[in-house]
Amino acid sequence: MTALSLRRHLIARLVTLAVALGIWFVPPPGNLSVRAWHLFAIFAATILSVVIGAFPILTASLLAVAAAVLSGTLSAEDGYAGFSNPTIVLIIVAFLVARAVVKSGLGQRLGYRAISLFGRSTLGLSYSIFAMDAVIAPAFPSNTARSGVLFPVTLSVAQAAGVSPGREDRKRLARFLMYSGIASLTLSSALWLTAMAANPLGAEIAKRYGVQIGFGSWLVAASVPTLLGMALVPLLLYKAIRPEVTATPEAPAQARRALADLGPWTRDQKLVAATFLGMVVLWGAAAPLRIDPTAVGFLGLGILLATGVLTLADIAKEGDVLATFIWFASLFTLSDQLNRLGFMEFLGERLVMHLGGMAPAIVGVALVAVYVLIHYLFVSQTAHLLALFAVFLGVGVKLGVPAAPLAFQLLFATNYFAALTPQGSSANLLFVGSGYLSQEDLYRLGAFNTGVCLLLYLLIGTPWLLLVTR
Repeated sequence: MTALSLRRHLIARLVTLAVALGIWFVPPPGNLSVRAWHLFAIFAATILSVVIGAFPILTASLLAVAAAVLSGTLSAEDGYAGFSNPTIVLIIVAFLVARAVVKSGLGQRLGYRAISLFGRSTLGLSYSIFAMDAVIAPAFPSNTARSGVLFPVTLSVAQAAGVSPGREDRKRLARFLMYSGIASLTLSSALWLTAMAANPLGAEIAKRYGVQIGFGSWLVAASVPTLLGMALVPLLLYKAIRPEVTATPEAPAQARRALADLGPWTRDQKLVAATFLGMVVLWGAAAPLRIDPTAVGFLGLGILLATGVLTLADIAKEGDVLATFIWFASLFTLSDQLNRLGFMEFLGERLVMHLGGMAPAIVGVALVAVYVLIHYLFVSQTAHLLALFAVFLGVGVKLGVPAAPLAFQLLFATNYFAALTPQGSSANLLFVGSGYLSQEDLYRLGAFNTGVCLLLYLLIGTPWLLLVTR
């Protein structure tokens, strides 16, 4: 590390410390508790340190949890609660199952098949990711579980297109395809009522304000802005990232030759395919049959270990899995405790108080925009919705905003703002841990992608919602 880099890191760390101490020693506003205010100081400094490059996200998360517990802001039990969260455990299991897809050669086979069908252009590969995700989404009430299906296929497509960790001439190509997976999950979740766990929760809350939302009415309301988003976002990401390889006219024929060279399916490929298909079916039936998605992940991983497709040596090589588990569990804990201590509700109420006296249309736009921006403080979409959806919808209705369009706008935002930060949704974590996306990429592309969706849903979605919710 050069002297200049060391100086920049030192300055960034001093800025982070100054922000943390500055917030900590200011008296808490309103009726907010001292514990909630101190935890906000720790959380805000943690996110800032990652954004400005003071610390890697793992280091920042470890220091944050240590500070929260050692200062007495959180009890030890509360400080480590995220490490036993089943959704976070599911992410880790999905990482390992994805390893089996790659190791067995099934991923390579699937990648070559995708290239043989859509591989005449890099953009075509991205559209194939969006299309597959949109089709399977209604069967997955957990977008995290769905990411466990989408990630291995996306990774395989990227690898079959010539991407590898050490290949410098394919870095932007890898970035484009991997981020396509993250962006796709946000839009497919907005398209279907059953594609994300928080959607039905929000629909239930909306009933308090006279808004009735069913599977069909959700699909109608979401269809125009979301399908337009699926058509535009890959193209805009393509323009923003500018992958090194754009046109690949010979790729389909090369992929077909590669498939022929692979020969017939091997035993391991058949086992992984059958196990993976079984997990997909069980994940899809999780809600109606009351099956725990994490248990399904454990079952699939157990089968792969029992059949020898994966070994303990394979698992030992996955060092990034442990790092991802630690930092996400840590940030999840801090965000969840902020919500439990009343900080999120306090923040939402204080922000919306300033909107009184404005025209209803301006109030509606402001509420949606603020609702999206506040997600920088959240690690969970569901926690965000439970903390703020009713507050924002209630204030909007009191200030004259039509209830149904505002409810749908906030619910759609709960899905597309998942890409705002790497920790904005547990569904992002498999792609974040792929090694092809840097923290800078994730925050920069997250702001870009979320901004595009916000404008799209407000400008195109609002007239459509006013038409279909009369």
